[in-house]
Amino acid sequence: MTGAAAPARRRRLLRQHDFRQLFGADVAAQLGTQLSTLAIPVTAVELLGARELEMGLLGTAENLAFLLIALPAGVWVDRWRKQRVLVTADLVRAVALLTIPLAWWLDVLSFAQLLVVTTVIGTATVFFDVAYQSYLPEIVEPDEIGEGNAQLQAVQSVAMIGGPALGGGLVRLVGAPLTSLLNAVGFLGSAFFVRRIRHVSTPPPREDRRPLRVEVREGLAFVLGHPLLWRITACTAISNLFSAATGALLVLFALRELGLSEAQLGLAMGLGAGGGLLGALATPAVTRWVGEGRIIPLSALVMVPAGLPMPLAGTVLDPFVAVVVSSLLLTFSVVVYNVAQVSFRQRLCPRPLLGRMNASIRFVVWGVMPIGAFAGGLLGEGIGARGVFWIALAGQVVAAAPTVLSPLVRMRELPRELDRLSAG
Repeated sequence: MTGAAAPARRRRLLRQHDFRQLFGADVAAQLGTQLSTLAIPVTAVELLGARELEMGLLGTAENLAFLLIALPAGVWVDRWRKQRVLVTADLVRAVALLTIPLAWWLDVLSFAQLLVVTTVIGTATVFFDVAYQSYLPEIVEPDEIGEGNAQLQAVQSVAMIGGPALGGGLVRLVGAPLTSLLNAVGFLGSAFFVRRIRHVSTPPPREDRRPLRVEVREGLAFVLGHPLLWRITACTAISNLFSAATGALLVLFALRELGLSEAQLGLAMGLGAGGGLLGALATPAVTRWVGEGRIIPLSALVMVPAGLPMPLAGTVLDPFVAVVVSSLLLTFSVVVYNVAQVSFRQRLCPRPLLGRMNASIRFVVWGVMPIGAFAGGLLGEGIGARGVFWIALAGQVVAAAPTVLSPLVRMRELPRELDRLSAG
């Protein structure tokens, strides 16, 4: 694709009704989510006095559902209408979030409720994410999948730029519980746009369905048996394991040890998220230059220096600068990596296996996150949050290895014979 063809393709996608609705849903959901990125952890730290171990438990609850139900969720998503799954998940997340300001207003808010709300949101997110990534290939052409993913990642990046900064200001102005209301509104807006999509997925007839364990095994076998896919999955899983450990402690570390305010932390995260927008805009051009195979290990390597500023924060680096620089490098590399590898695996997978393939990968790469968050909380109690950030830095080196030591570094293009979606 030439440089001139990329903007034309972007315009063509946005002129398509169904992709435009999916795009609008993403705008609403991502803005709401990013506005409240700080709301629940700040509520735990500032209002309920949570410590390292409790923050680890909160991070565990956020992603526990990926470990427990992601595999059967993939089978169910393949059996159900994806539009209905997306709308239901949005509504469940909105209702769960609305209970936080209600409980705060009634003066009955507790850490236990935050754990329950976070678990419910995480469970709904499992179904939403699996259905979302399986829906895009149904409403765009195979050669538009990469561009579609890039545009959706751009939405997330823009929301990450303005959301945390605005969210931090709102937390300071109206309090963390009320900020959760905006997240709920975002999910309601997402449900509205998804409902307007005209394409209706056609699940297989009931008589064609096989036992749950058989279909789950098919999805896992495809992921773990593919010579390229298992390497990408291993890289993502190891990276997420260590990222979850630091993510669970970030707010506590920034507010209590580095002395940043909620507004300063939100602003720093927002400025750093500009790397994600740059990554989303640059991915098509960088992929053409580097190659759609090589871009995956290269972006995984860039995640390593992204982890260095945080353990140096407050010593040789200004805390605000450290958060900005770390977020800038991390969001850029993660967005480039995600656009490349998600598009890669969507094209590799036959259409009837999309839900189970996505769920199997989510089970592995997100299922490790509650383990990482809990381990981060335990380690933080013993060696402090800064020590956990040093360990995570070494972990990112290990994470890059499966893709760096793979055939991907020699692959400029995905072989067309592997492109199962075009054939199906």
